[in-house]
Amino acid sequence: MPEKPLTIATYAAGASLAAITLVYVFAPTFFLDDDASGARKKGVVGLSNSANDCFINSILQALAGLPDLRIYLIRETHRRKLDGPEVYLVDRDQPSLENQPVKPWKLEGLQKGMVTYALKDVLDKLNERPIYKKTISPQPFIRHLERAFATRISRQQQDAQEFLQIVMERLCDEYHAGTKARRQAQKLGIIVTQGDTESEKLEIAEQFGVVPLDSAPEEDGDEKERQTQTREDETPVDEDGFPFEGKIESQIECLTCGFKPRPAVSTFVTLTLNVPQKSSTSLNACFDGMLKVEHIDDFKCEYCRLEHALRSKSQELSRASATETRLRLESDIHKIRAALEEDPEKPPEGVELPDLSSAPRRRIARHMYISSFPKVLAVHLSRSMFAMGSVSTKNLAKVSFPETLPLGGLLTRKNYRLLGMVTHKGSHNSGHYESFRRQVQPLPYSTPHSFGTDGVYSIQGSPNPSAVQSPRISTSNLINQSGRGSPAPSTPIIDSPSTPSLSSQSSLTSRGPAPTSAPRDEDSLQPPSSSPSSLRPKSLRSLKDKAVASVSDLTQLKRRSKRTTNRWWRISDDKIKESKTSDVLGMQKEVYLLFYELDRRGIEDV
Repeated sequence: MPEKPLTIATYAAGASLAAITLVYVFAPTFFLDDDASGARKKGVVGLSNSANDCFINSILQALAGLPDLRIYLIRETHRRKLDGPEVYLVDRDQPSLENQPVKPWKLEGLQKGMVTYALKDVLDKLNERPIYKKTISPQPFIRHLERAFATRISRQQQDAQEFLQIVMERLCDEYHAGTKARRQAQKLGIIVTQGDTESEKLEIAEQFGVVPLDSAPEEDGDEKERQTQTREDETPVDEDGFPFEGKIESQIECLTCGFKPRPAVSTFVTLTLNVPQKSSTSLNACFDGMLKVEHIDDFKCEYCRLEHALRSKSQELSRASATETRLRLESDIHKIRAALEEDPEKPPEGVELPDLSSAPRRRIARHMYISSFPKVLAVHLSRSMFAMGSVSTKNLAKVSFPETLPLGGLLTRKNYRLLGMVTHKGSHNSGHYESFRRQVQPLPYSTPHSFGTDGVYSIQGSPNPSAVQSPRISTSNLINQSGRGSPAPSTPIIDSPSTPSLSSQSSLTSRGPAPTSAPRDEDSLQPPSSSPSSLRPKSLRSLKDKAVASVSDLTQLKRRSKRTTNRWWRISDDKIKESKTSDVLGMQKEVYLLFYELDRRGIEDV
């Protein structure tokens, strides 16, 4: 009798060990992945801080949460790989950037895109789906950045904004250097990659869990228009250019004559806004401080100067008696009048104008406006205060900022959505940087796994969206190994019996294939043992019921997606916590950098 409980315990232990063995043999990562791929993830990949690198880690984490930047990096690296090294040669007659001489070693790094490749590599690692706490080091990216500039990054002056400015300017220069190299290669008859490639679309689809726009089969009528509109709302617009690059124009107007010269255009990759010395302010007030109308005295207007010269020449003509002098003055007057009508900014040739000191002084109005809006708007709130005879101090004013930021006029209105933020705690000379990343999760598709050997629109059954498989092999690795972007074969997935299915059918045997974004033929929906007439709708009521069920399922997915957009990651080096939008908007005293992305969903979806 005493041995019976021991025998039962032995059998129970053996059964438990057998169950665990079955799980890890037949589905080793199913339960772990199902937990990690749910709506509430356990965390993201962190960054180690071994040398006071919080100002670097915060910027990298904020950049990792920007889909437009990651899509640009995918396209740019794929384009350079497919073009080949012969397109980006330095010994060719390559014009320098901004008409300034560039050293050969620096031009080589710009054309090859050293920092572009390094940034894509670290952002891909930060966007992996961890099933346990994972931390990587930013040192490989730092080494590439130091090699690109041939200098060491100082840890003494830790400014996240300066680091962001350096990285963005370098990426922008590499983009323009690559564009010029491709243009020169086309002139020499070298074939250059045009447009998106299939490998780019596959990697974008795998990274963001969406379907490539140009890979869908042809559809008819209203269904094609509806599907196209849906995909445009869920995936970023296919546009060229560096996503952080925008343009600002400065326009002046003479308050005396009303003349407006051509605006001065300048490009930017980050916008710096001065925080006023108040107890509290708003982001809109900071924008008004930069874009407001400013009045300037003692300005020399070109139009008023020509008018002054015209009056002076007319007075000399009235007093002149010599024929040669009168002919010269009449010619000068004619040229000045032509310049006033055509281009007052271009002085007439061969005319001696009065000295600039004698020109009248005018009062002008100057204002600045954004003429070209970037896809990603990086806003730097400058909190430095300078005083005569004292050291710089930090402005501790509270700055309220919105989740949705409208910019531009009524006809050029652009709406931006907050996706990232960097905060700073401490004084002007010391402190700690943290980053906030929105949990950007697109609407789940039925094929969030690798697409298999049959391509994206395979007729094979799709997995349960709540039971996503283990992390797949990246397409870029396949490209590096085989030279072409062949998709990885899909792995078998075991459905969890405890997870409810999205289908309205309750029986597992009567349930059809999971919904997919590609239309299926009627024959492909039929099981082998069923006749065509058995699956045909009995009446119009059955069609209506199916349509209502599919709409309700889509509504639930959209609601779930909207709920997930309220979640954020608060990242302090390797420490990861969850936050809400209200927590992020409440960091008014610590906010330092804001990352807004162009919102293409419409105001009603915000």
